[in-house]
Amino acid sequence: MLPHESIPQRQQQLVATTFLTLGNTNLEEQEKKQLDMDVVDEQLDTIGKAFLAQTIGCARCHDHKFDPIPTRDYYALAGILKSSKTLEHSNVSKWLEFPLPLPPTEGKQFAAHEQAVAKLEASIKAAKESANTAVAKQATLPSGALDAKVLAGVVVDDEQAKKVGSWTGSRSTRTFIGDGYLHDANEGKGSKTITFQPDALRAGKYEVRLAYSPGKSRSPNTPVTIFSADGEKTVRVDQSSEPPIEGRFVSLGQFRFEQNGAGFVIVGTEGTKGHVTADAVQFVPVEMLAETATTTDASKKDKPDASESVKKMEAELKKLEASGPKRPMFMSVKEENAGDTQIHVRGSVNNLGANAPRGFLQVASHGPAPKIPEKESGRRELGDWLASRDNPLPARVFVNRTWTWLFGAGLVRSADNFGTTGDAPTHPELLDHLAVRFMDGGWSVKQLVREMVLSRAYQQSSSVQYSVFSVLSKPGASQPAGAKLNTEHFSRAAQADPENKLLWRANRRKLDAESIRDTVLQVSGQLDLAQGGPLIKAGTSADYGYKHSDTRRSVYSPVLRNSLPELFEAFDFADPSLVVGKRSDSTVAPQALFMMNHPWVMEQSQSAAQKLLAAKLADDRERVTRAYRLVLGRVPTDGEVTLALKFLPAESTASEAAKRTEAWGRFYQALFASVDFRYLN
Repeated sequence: MLPHESIPQRQQQLVATTFLTLGNTNLEEQEKKQLDMDVVDEQLDTIGKAFLAQTIGCARCHDHKFDPIPTRDYYALAGILKSSKTLEHSNVSKWLEFPLPLPPTEGKQFAAHEQAVAKLEASIKAAKESANTAVAKQATLPSGALDAKVLAGVVVDDEQAKKVGSWTGSRSTRTFIGDGYLHDANEGKGSKTITFQPDALRAGKYEVRLAYSPGKSRSPNTPVTIFSADGEKTVRVDQSSEPPIEGRFVSLGQFRFEQNGAGFVIVGTEGTKGHVTADAVQFVPVEMLAETATTTDASKKDKPDASESVKKMEAELKKLEASGPKRPMFMSVKEENAGDTQIHVRGSVNNLGANAPRGFLQVASHGPAPKIPEKESGRRELGDWLASRDNPLPARVFVNRTWTWLFGAGLVRSADNFGTTGDAPTHPELLDHLAVRFMDGGWSVKQLVREMVLSRAYQQSSSVQYSVFSVLSKPGASQPAGAKLNTEHFSRAAQADPENKLLWRANRRKLDAESIRDTVLQVSGQLDLAQGGPLIKAGTSADYGYKHSDTRRSVYSPVLRNSLPELFEAFDFADPSLVVGKRSDSTVAPQALFMMNHPWVMEQSQSAAQKLLAAKLADDRERVTRAYRLVLGRVPTDGEVTLALKFLPAESTASEAAKRTEAWGRFYQALFASVDFRYLN
């Protein structure tokens, strides 16, 4: 929805909206209204924590118990997100995918292929409809009516349908199924329905068609709801227009139905203007679509040629689709049915309360809020509000996250919660100062990081003695060689601030899972530094049991909710199903056992040994020093060198080269498993 100056910029903007679609939702939920609101709730929870550090989701069922967020504000924001479609509903709902815009030179091959596919699809559709229309004309009764018995599949006429409310029978148009059709007389709108439920429908996929009587006085937006094994779907039918199939039917789509399942079609009158008509519903098995619509002798004569022609075209279409180039796609949302929503009393989709006009959090709003156009969702205005200098939260929240990444703990330690149940900032003036500097610098993350890492606070050591000296000494003073600090100084600092909230020293930090993996691969010489591109293996249809075998940098590793790499699981990787602003920091036995026993660690250790032994170094002492520098980032002490040389076999004959490589591999593994490797000092 934002302006762009180039195709690459447009691509980035479109892909960025995928942020709204990646929620952890139950796509098999059959109550689709509930699913829609669950999606909106997940979006609000993520946006609230990511940009505002507010637990907005708590206001879904009632006013927030601790923070000034009323339920009305929740549904004001929910109305914005609900005005954009996120899923295409079926039995298992699906996300929306769209073609990614490409430069003209790249897009030509895709456009040509898509035109060829569209042309062939149109030919197939025309052939099917032509065959059906020709046969239908031969099966039409003299009065203009069509006998339901000659139609393919299962047909439910209006006489067999279950009616709610008063419906009027008619034969005035002379083109109908059976003995006539029904209309609602344009009265009692919203209270009338007619249900077409087939008997003895076999399990399978069917095209569902509605027969209706057209006319200028008919409803242009008749709601027709199909209940199938794919779930519930409502289609709006323009009954003022001529039905496209045989002049009698309109296709409602293709759906799966179970044997003796509760499949049916409901024609309603809610929200309609003009007459609603209902004649019959036809359930045509998809394998019969290429055949004619009746079983008369005349139709039998025409079937083989028409069917064979369609089959050939369908085979050609399948081959064309398989051989053509695959256009890059992106997941996103779609503007649809923009409007306000109602407060859901106690969060129930079936218990609606007062209307909640679309808007923003009152507690975080200063000055007039952006006005939301009536026919737009309001997502653009939501973005403007989030990125406004007048919004007191996003700049502070991001500055705090950056501080957390660099220092190990934030100025506000509860990174996702700036509310009353979160932690108060240890340095509120510093947080305000950095937030203003961040905005003044054009929201430049690089500039923000530079300012933090060049600070004295960041450059401190985690060594207790050095840090206490640097805090308690006069500015510019240097510690005399061999000088020892008074233990009283350490005691005073530790007692005054045992958690180091005031940063009198640097925090000793653990390497995260990704850094451990990348460092091991870098040392072993296996790290692939290629940038960009997909990484999930071709042909992957599910994440269960996925084997992570790539050697790309961890930033490219697929994050699959049901199949994380074992190293990630052992070393506190964030739960992919949750919003996690700061990961847990555990020290447990499985971490040490992983480094000691996992085949991946052993393989990388052996690769590192082979790489080291292939390098031209003077002797084993120099090799030990090189290994320490690569793995631990420091030179070994004399004691560590002596211990390593005792363990490692001396250079000998070529026949013992394998044993020597294995020993060096175990030496590398010992370094990887050491506490020094897993901690940053």
